[in-house]
Amino acid sequence: MTEIAPDSAIKPAATILLLRDDPEFEVLMVKRHHQIDFASGALVFPGGKSHERDHSEAWAQYALGFEAHDDVQRPLRIAAIREVFEEAGILLARTADGDMFRGEAAPMDIRKAVDAGDLAFLDVVRDLGVRLDLSALTVFARWITPPLTPKRFDTWFYAVKAPADQLAACDGRETVDAEWISPRRVLDLAESGARKVIFPTRMNIQLLSEASSADDCLGRAQERRLVTVQPRIEDRAGGKVLTLPPEAGYGLVAEPLERVM
Repeated sequence: MTEIAPDSAIKPAATILLLRDDPEFEVLMVKRHHQIDFASGALVFPGGKSHERDHSEAWAQYALGFEAHDDVQRPLRIAAIREVFEEAGILLARTADGDMFRGEAAPMDIRKAVDAGDLAFLDVVRDLGVRLDLSALTVFARWITPPLTPKRFDTWFYAVKAPADQLAACDGRETVDAEWISPRRVLDLAESGARKVIFPTRMNIQLLSEASSADDCLGRAQERRLVTVQPRIEDRAGGKVLTLPPEAGYGLVAEPLERVM
């Protein structure tokens, strides 16, 4: 029998919906390595668990908006920015003159060292002479893994416009591909079975597809009341389904459990 993680074992995590409008409204997604134990081979947003170093008070000097956010949001936003740096090589930061950072953030060996914990992300940011832009991130959603698996996460989804002149490149370890893709295209690929898209990702892509542009998406997210989503298992006539709170903005959802597991 699969051991279910208790509520006390739910780990904080963060993920980013990186958006652009050229050549069309698209989001950056990465393909998980097939040997990763969670969502292997799936098309996902860059993201991962919050680490101890994301909580360092030293970030106060190297993160714009540090004081504007509480001690819950600070490390989550730092984690989200760190993860997209590790997995796709994109850095959401500003230079000393206030401009968005442009160009290559760091070579692959630096990204891998940060991912492995051998190099502090703070040191990379300090050496580049930039500061992370925490306030550039807009809260898009918050999901808590239901009691179905041994690994459970309290994941915050953030939406942000992609910086210009930065190319996305996968890390080759956790992710094996990085691509810009329209939300509608992701839904079509998931429906046809051409790509694996896990349930939470698909639901948030569906919500994202209601927007017409990056600015429209951010505006909708800012106006939407944040409802923490913790899917519930219900017994229906056709079997067990996973349901979402209707007030969360995803509509009436009753996903057959076999499509989720």
